[in-house]
Amino acid sequence: MNPKLLRAGIEDRLALALTTPISYHDYRIKNYIDLEEPLLEVVIQQRKQMQKLLIIEAYAKNINQYVDLLFFRTSSYHDIIFQEGSTIFVTSARVNKKNKRLQLLQPQKVANYKIGKIFAHYKVPIRGDIFEELKREYLTKEALLQEGLPEEAVERILHIHYPNEQFYKEYKRHKRFFGKYLEALKFVEAYRYMRALKQKRVYYPSICQIEANVQEFYKSLPFKLTNDQKRALEDIQKDLASKKAARRIVVGDVGSGKSLVMFGAAFMAKRAILMAPTTILATQLYNEAKRFLPTMKIGLVTSNTKVDLDQYDFLIGTHALLYKKLPKVCLVMIDEQHRFGTKQRNLLRKLVESSDGSPHFLQFSATPIPRTQAMMQSALVDFSFIKETPFKKDITTEVISKEDFKRLLAHITKEIEGNRQVLIVYPVVESKEYTYKSLEEAKEFWLRYFEGVYVTHGKDKEKDEVLEDFRQKGKILLATTVIEVGISLPKLSTIVIVGAENMGLATLHQLRGRVSREGLKGYCFLYTHDKANERLQAFSKIKDGFKIAELDLRYRKSGDILTGKEQSGKSFKFLNMAEDRAIIQKAREYVS
Repeated sequence: MNPKLLRAGIEDRLALALTTPISYHDYRIKNYIDLEEPLLEVVIQQRKQMQKLLIIEAYAKNINQYVDLLFFRTSSYHDIIFQEGSTIFVTSARVNKKNKRLQLLQPQKVANYKIGKIFAHYKVPIRGDIFEELKREYLTKEALLQEGLPEEAVERILHIHYPNEQFYKEYKRHKRFFGKYLEALKFVEAYRYMRALKQKRVYYPSICQIEANVQEFYKSLPFKLTNDQKRALEDIQKDLASKKAARRIVVGDVGSGKSLVMFGAAFMAKRAILMAPTTILATQLYNEAKRFLPTMKIGLVTSNTKVDLDQYDFLIGTHALLYKKLPKVCLVMIDEQHRFGTKQRNLLRKLVESSDGSPHFLQFSATPIPRTQAMMQSALVDFSFIKETPFKKDITTEVISKEDFKRLLAHITKEIEGNRQVLIVYPVVESKEYTYKSLEEAKEFWLRYFEGVYVTHGKDKEKDEVLEDFRQKGKILLATTVIEVGISLPKLSTIVIVGAENMGLATLHQLRGRVSREGLKGYCFLYTHDKANERLQAFSKIKDGFKIAELDLRYRKSGDILTGKEQSGKSFKFLNMAEDRAIIQKAREYVS
């Protein structure tokens, strides 16, 4: 690309195609005055300088009459441009008629290179005539077809940058990009984005190719897996047999049984590592693995582990794994990778990326992502989805407010009396400026009126011990969103989320997923000062995590997959990730 375009942040032809005009003007010469878009070719006759007004008498060649050019603000520029005897093209936003003579108020000169066409104006840090030359060089039909775009998209993109009469009339009517033209821009944006992701993807040779039989794992279980669990394991079976090291994300809704897919993958790989974000979760997975994989030698690795790790077939641990001397394994798995810090991720990358040969790598996530986002990201990594749950969850979700507090207390008392547990999630640990009580402010009430109350939060160094104690003998747990993913609490029937409107719907769904883990009747109360909140009301009626992810996308817009910035905020200029599924699917087909 030309250095001028690169300096302007336009990195390639498709980026130039997406640098759309901010306006259009009809600079075709007419033999009449078009009051909406006047354009006159004038010969400057004489200047009359008055106290606060400069009047320039001129002869308009194209309409064959004299006109007055009126200036209320002038500078040396006007002295240079509007010299007597010079011929220039002018336009004005305001045209009057006085004594049968046309007056153009504060007219502007139109550069010669714009004349004779419907001209597209751009907001770019490049001089207009130079940008036009660059555009003619890079934005051609042949060049855009070489980029791999379909011909119909190319034709529409060219109409946007080189407008014809039909496009211009339609644009003036809509005052924006519309219909098939907008679709073309969305397609190009999706196509460019996915192509960049695909180019970013690196394939490494696998250090082992395993012809595993997943059926053996199925037979070893005392129950049947769901169809989605089986599909995920069959995807992994193919990955393990490949010469290329797999890079797969297994996305499972809350309570969908991801851990059994992890164990099935380890069973097929024969030598595997699984990393979890917390000690309590790693211990939980270790205990489950021993139950479902009796033929494998399984080791739990924490910061205190001192033994030789070569003796184990399957290692399960926290990020402490990254600081140990690890045996060569065929498969590395990580649960909730986003919960690890940058340093840990970099160490993990060294573990699973090598040009000499890498283990297969699986990430597991309990945060369902929208189908459109998965389509976009699939150019970078493979996906498997687990949407079914082994048993149907029965959770009632209700939006409540201050006037419902007495009823909430009665419900909590009833659940505790029935030997069930309650979780209350506060948005902050300490704050006097927040509209809701903080964890520290609220705990006095619960400790005064209830027994078996436990308190923990993200900075609590003893949170694992607190959670374990609560699981065994607690009644009410007060916490922050640290509880979002982690320990299994079989007796937890109720969750109360304070200030729910300030959280993303995906987070709310993760929190709600803490209850009814083993078929218990569950309740989720969304406590808010805004009981009519549209998002919360919509959330309360949907239980499917993937549908909630779509809903969340509508409200929060998408993040940036390519740069890794997943925060809410719109990353695309034209594409709407919540609504443009068909366009994204079509772009995906062209990229692959």
